[in-house]
Amino acid sequence: MQTQLVLTILSDDKPGVVELLAQTISKHQGNWLESRMAHLAGKFAGILQVAIDSENEAALREALGNLADQGLKIVVESATDSIKPAGKEFQFSVVGADRPGIIFEIAQAFAGRHINMSELETACSSMPWSGEPMFEATGLIQVPKSVNMDELYDQLDTIADELAVDIRLEAPTEDVHH
Repeated sequence: MQTQLVLTILSDDKPGVVELLAQTISKHQGNWLESRMAHLAGKFAGILQVAIDSENEAALREALGNLADQGLKIVVESATDSIKPAGKEFQFSVVGADRPGIIFEIAQAFAGRHINMSELETACSSMPWSGEPMFEATGLIQVPKSVNMDELYDQLDTIADELAVDIRLEAPTEDVHH
């Protein structure tokens, strides 16, 4: 029987980390599925989904634990099948001057309406015309059918005005800019 594992990985950023992970997973007949890996502030961080036969799971977990000797901190969790509630998927983006609290305000607006944020990617850079710090976020949200979209747009407009950022929601099949 196949089981799914989700790994979180943290180590110093150095060549060979991905190869070491891939070698360990392959050696135990695991299958590397989805992953997100990044270099952040001198560290290598990642999340990874692995499929593996149940009889090989314990040996893989032990081998991954042993990678701590080589500077890798790995947390292994069993994945669960999740059922998506009926609703629509939207892409969102936020751009504006960087300041504390932007993600909190937006996440609070989503969570308060039982909207699940399934992906989030953020970055800080400099505004081209002024050199001021600029914050950018993009992601995917799952919006239940029960959500009043007009109220959500109004709340996001309020947040955008308060934080001086641009917030956009786009349905993948139709262009809904706000």
